[in-house]
Amino acid sequence: MPRPDDHNQVLIERFLDSLWLEKGLSENTLKAYRQDLQGFTAWLHESGAQIDKVRREDVLRYLAYRMERGLKARSTARSLSCLRALYRYLLREKVLSEDPTLRVENPKLGRPLPDTLTEQDVERLLAAPDIDTAIGMRDRTMLEVLYACGLRVSELTGLRLSEINLRQGVIRIIGKGSKERLVPMGEEAIDWLSRYLEGARQELLKQNLIEDTVFPSNRGVPMTRQTFWHRIRQHARTAGIEKKLSPHTLRHAFATHLLNHGADLRVVQLLLGHSDLSTTQIYTHVAQHRMKELHQMHHPRG
Repeated sequence: MPRPDDHNQVLIERFLDSLWLEKGLSENTLKAYRQDLQGFTAWLHESGAQIDKVRREDVLRYLAYRMERGLKARSTARSLSCLRALYRYLLREKVLSEDPTLRVENPKLGRPLPDTLTEQDVERLLAAPDIDTAIGMRDRTMLEVLYACGLRVSELTGLRLSEINLRQGVIRIIGKGSKERLVPMGEEAIDWLSRYLEGARQELLKQNLIEDTVFPSNRGVPMTRQTFWHRIRQHARTAGIEKKLSPHTLRHAFATHLLNHGADLRVVQLLLGHSDLSTTQIYTHVAQHRMKELHQMHHPRG
C-alpha cells in the first residue's frame, strides 16, 4: 500500500500535467502551483493525511495555520485558489465525490498600490548602464524595451528575433495562457534596439550566431529573469534610486505613466495583456494618487 506522501505526490503530478496540457500554463506558473501544493502536503504530512481524504474543516485549519505563522493574506488567498483548482480537477476525475474547498471564503485582502517610479526616476535608471560596453548597451536596450512596452520580465528575457518587427515597430508577445498580443515599441526603443542588434548583441553571442535570443547573457546563452533583476538593482543603485524594486516595477511605471498622460484604460489593458479589466483598474488608483499629490504641490489652494 503506498504511503500517504507518495499518494499525495502522484495526485499533484497528475493535476499539474493536466494544467500544462489543458491550459498551457507557463513553467513559472506551474512552479508556483507546485510550491503551494508542497506547502499543503507538508502540513498534511504531520497527520499522515491524504489529499483526497481532506474535509472542509481541514482546509479551514490549514488556512488558519498559515495566518498564525504570519503569512500574508494575499499569499494565503493564492494558496486557496490553487487548492480549489486541485479539488475541481479531482472531482472531475472522480477521485472524490465532494469538494472540500466549497463554502471556504477567501481571506480579506487590502488593495495595495503597486510600487512604481516617477518619470524622473525612470530617466535616471535608463541612463545608468555604461553603453560603451556590450553588457551596458544590452542592459540599456532591455530597460528601454521593458519601459516602452510594459512587458513582463519573463517576456523580455524570452524575446526572440522572430518576434520583433523593426520596420513596423512592434513586438509579438506570447503571454500568459499562450495569449498573443502585438505591442508597439515607440521611436526611442526602436532606435536603441536597432543599434544593439547591429553591434553589442553579436559580441555577446560569441560563437552562438544561430541563437535566436535577443538578449543573451555575457556567456552567449539566454539570460535568466534572476540575472536581469540583479542587473536592474545594480543600475538603480548607480542611479541613486532607493525605492524598493519589484520584478514588475517598470511594468507598473509603464501603465501608470500612460494613464497619467491620458491613455484609455482599455488600451492599457490590451498593452499589458490583462484578460480582465479589473486587473488593470488598480493603475487608475495610482494615477489618481499621483494627481492628488500634484494638486497639493502646485495648486495655490492645494
